Formats: sequence, C-alpha cells, structure tokens
Amino acid sequence: MKSRIFQSMAAGAALACAVMAASSAPQSRAPLSGGSRAAGFDRYETGIAAWIWSDKIWYSPGERMTLKWTVKSYGEQYPVTVVAYWQNNETGAKTYAPKGSSEVTDILGNAADSFQVIPLADTEKGVLVGDGGLLPWNFGAVPEAPGMHTVVVEIRDSTGGRILKTLYQKVSIVKDFVDVTGNIESDTTWTPDKLYRLSGVVYVRNNATLTIKPGTLVMGQPGSQPPSVLVVTRNGKIMAEGTRSRPIIMTSALNPGERTRGDWGGLIMLGKAPINVAPQAGKGNENGEFFIEGLPATEDTKYGGADAAHSCGSLKYVRVEYAGSIFAPNNESNSFTWGGCGTGTKADYLQAIYGLDDSFEWFGGTMGAKHLIGGLGADDYLDFQLGFTGKIQHGIFYYSADSKGNRGIEGDNSEYDQAATPLSNPTMFNLTFVGGGEPGFDEANAPGIYLRRGSAGSFNNILVTNFYSAGAFIDGTATQEQVNAGKLTMNGILLWNNNLGKGGGTTLDSQVDAGMLDFAQGKRGSGKNFVAADPKLRRPFEYSDPDFRALPGSPVFLAMWIQPPDDGFFDQSSRYLGGAAEEAWWEEWTSFLQDADIKK
Repeated sequence: MKSRIFQSMAAGAALACAVMAASSAPQSRAPLSGGSRAAGFDRYETGIAAWIWSDKIWYSPGERMTLKWTVKSYGEQYPVTVVAYWQNNETGAKTYAPKGSSEVTDILGNAADSFQVIPLADTEKGVLVGDGGLLPWNFGAVPEAPGMHTVVVEIRDSTGGRILKTLYQKVSIVKDFVDVTGNIESDTTWTPDKLYRLSGVVYVRNNATLTIKPGTLVMGQPGSQPPSVLVVTRNGKIMAEGTRSRPIIMTSALNPGERTRGDWGGLIMLGKAPINVAPQAGKGNENGEFFIEGLPATEDTKYGGADAAHSCGSLKYVRVEYAGSIFAPNNESNSFTWGGCGTGTKADYLQAIYGLDDSFEWFGGTMGAKHLIGGLGADDYLDFQLGFTGKIQHGIFYYSADSKGNRGIEGDNSEYDQAATPLSNPTMFNLTFVGGGEPGFDEANAPGIYLRRGSAGSFNNILVTNFYSAGAFIDGTATQEQVNAGKLTMNGILLWNNNLGKGGGTTLDSQVDAGMLDFAQGKRGSGKNFVAADPKLRRPFEYSDPDFRALPGSPVFLAMWIQPPDDGFFDQSSRYLGGAAEEAWWEEWTSFLQDADIKK
C-alpha cells in the first residue's frame, strides 16, 4: 500500500503552508492509546504509533536499501515536522534526507531555521526508500563505511524544536563474511565490519575468551545439523558488550519477514557456581554438577561447582532473535541460557524476541541480571530451577494473541528432588508481564507467576495483566511449605484482567486460585500489598511499537510499593511497580517488529 503521508516534494511546501495556517485554529486532541490524554503536550508526548524496517539487516557497501514504514495516527491532528537521516554509530556522522548532506534539514529539504509542518496520516507498509518511495534513492544508498548504522526518522512538533517520537532501524554494513564452525580454543575477537555465520554447535572452550565488539552481527544458519548454537563452556568466557546505539545482534540468517522461531539455537553460558543436582545414575555427573539440556553430556556441556563468584563473562546491549532450535523431541534451547553462572557474570540490557522456548533461563547459579526484554516467545519468559539464587531487576515481557507463549515466571527448585539444596531462592524487583489473552502455547495452566517444586524466592513490585490463566499461582505441597516457612514472599503484586479463561478478573479473588487468596490477603505467609487495579499502561498491545510505561495517575506510582534493598545490585530509586517508570530504557537498541506487521 503506497503511503499518503507525504505529498510529492514539489507540492510539499505549499501543502505545509496550508497545514500551518490551519493549525492556528483550536483542534481536538486524541488520547494516548490505552489511557487518558490529560497531560497533553505539556509532557512532550504523542499518541502516534509508528515503525520502520528495511528489506535486510545487513548490506554490502554501496548496495541499495528498501525502507518501509507504518504509521497509526490514532486521531492525532496536530501538524508535525519530520526529519530523517543516516547515522554512522561509530563516528556519529549524520546524513540527512532528502539532500544527502550533513546539513540538518527536514524531510522537505528545509533548513533547521525554516522547518515546515506537514500532515501526518495513517499509512500501512508504505515505501520510504525504494520504488515509488517518498525519499530519493540516494538516501537509501548504503554508505561505504562498514559497521553498524542507524536509519532514524524523527517526528517533531510544529516548531521542529521538540522530538515527539523517534523511529530506528539498525543496519549492518559488512565487507566480509566469517563462517564459524567447530570450537573456539584461543582468544578471539569479532568485529562489526564482518558478518559471523554460525553453523552447528560452536563451543568457546580451553580457557579462551570470545570478545564481540559493539555493533557486531552474528547469524545462526537455519537448518544446520546439529542446529547452530553458541555455547560458552565453563572453561571459556564471552565478553559481548554493545552500546545503546550499537547493540550486538544475534539473529537468524534469513531476511526480515522470512524468519521464524527456532531458526537457530541461541546463546548458552555455563559456569562453576553452585547448583543443587546430586549425581544421576548413568549420567556421569559429580555432586553439584550437571549437563545442560539439549546437548550431549560431555565436559563441554557440564556446569556447576563451588565458585559462587565465578564469571561466565559479560553481556550488555545484546539481542537474541528467532532462537530455540529443537535438538531432540521436547528439548529446545532457549534464547539466553545460563547454567551455574556466578556473581562475576554481568547481564544488562538484553532482549529475547521470537524464541521457540524460554526467553531467559537459569539452571542454578548466583548471577544477577537487569533490564531484560522478552517478547513473542513460545514458552516462558523467566524460567529458573536447580538452585538459582540470583537477582533480577527491571524486566518487561509480553505475548500477543497471535504469538502465544506460556508463563511469565516459571520457578522450580528441582524436578529431581524438591527439597534439594541450595534452594532456588531468587530476588526479583520491578517486572511487567503482559499476557496475550489466549491459552498457553502448549501448557493449559500458564499463569503470569507460576512457582512450584519447592521453590522459594522474593518477588516484589510486579505487574501482571491479561493472562488467560491466573495472575499468580503457587503449586504443590513443597512450595506451599516454603510459603508457610516465610521463604517464599511477595510484596507489591498488581493484578488486572487475568484468569480470562474463567471470565477474567478485576478483583483479587477472581484472578488467583483459592489456595493463593489467603496468601495474597496476608492471612498466611508473607504476602503483602496485592492489589487489583488497572495499571493504565500507555500502549502495551501495539506490538511493533509498544509502550509499557504507565500514564499519570496510574497505581504503579503509589507510594506504598516496597523499596529495593541497598545491597550494591538493586537500584533503590525504583520505588514504582513494574518494569518501567517514565524512562523508556529500551529505546533504540531493541527491535519490537512483529512479523505480521512487516511481511509483504
């Protein structure tokens, strides 16, 4: 469908003048999608939803790019100015459309002191750059400089001085390809001028460190046998630290619109921190060690030990997309998997999208993780077991009705011995779980928070909404014993419109099972501050351009929520409920593109 957002360049100036004149008259304001618009532009907001995407995520220098976009104005009537540019994320250099120069111009070619307004109307899969596009081909000519670049479209207010919304598309420009197979057994560095193609199981071992530089693109080859997966053994290490403008992207080798869950295996990191598995008959594991699921039982797949401070490496600003290959029936890999990783391991600003199994899973260990985004996965978002005692803060996780998943949190102590020690006992703060409103992908009982098999833990300032099953569920006698002993606690749980399979709920008792209600009401164990209330999220169901922050007046900002502890890990200023307050900490380095929204 051809966009009607911009008229032809020739008519643009006249059109802009006409719109500018019309904008002097009072105009009604559209509400932010999902809530009240009481704050208006005094909060520098817009109700517009929009996203852009390219035909590929990597190009050769000088190649032509096709760029498309979708805009949903939601009745927004105020005129805007629009700026578009390429940015070399390593140097910061910007090239502006339509002239292809470093001079700052609006989309019509006007200089910064004379930006002109244009009407912004709905469009679906309109062409920005390409055949029949609104921007000239020279803007879509891929620069010669290798590395990660960003195509940026800024929707600004009528003066051009205030950015209301920014659209980003990350593009890797590569000059060479590296096929990665077998083992990495010496220190190795991957750089953003090359594209790394994984085939089969790749182990980082023999005390080697794999360093991945910011902006590097790693692609798993679909269909390889065995499936492609990157495994950091407990005798190896990974240092993959991207930046907000240059995230490290691990994805399928297929083009946008063609990728699917399970195209490749994902990232597995194994360490020497404690787990609670005893020797298994016929497995060949020592006490406190085990083999990661999905892969053959070898020294390279072993994890666990006695070093609680062990470091598996560091991940920062890393995206894992379309992972979760099936290695055996009912045995898929996860997007991110940590087995026995210790507190020396760093994990911050990570995204898992379109995974076939869990988004983030911990098998024992003591590590912490912050700023996690999980979307459109087929199983659980936060899954822990086998003695995990780590810490997690700031997380946002969402399903859609068309991309079903299972549980928000699935927490076990151990499926082998529910009384095994060390006990699974994580501490979690500031999480948001948005269900798809449909039954689980392959599990009938798929609550937002699901704890079982003797798990303990502390769960605080968590928002759960729109799940087909209960908002929270504590399953089994062994787990109830942890409640009674005060080892499983919850403080600050907001539930809204859960249990949809039984009619939905806006009261506490309609969203939890009978066995959970007395805990939620503070009559048994340490359940505190359970609230049934509309969180008033801004735009949680606009899947290619969601906004999980709350509107002013939302209960997530009440003063009653518990303050995170001052222990060197948690951010104590996060006294709100859910994964985000006013800062959209996921902006730019993530991708929320839903396949249905970008396919031809």
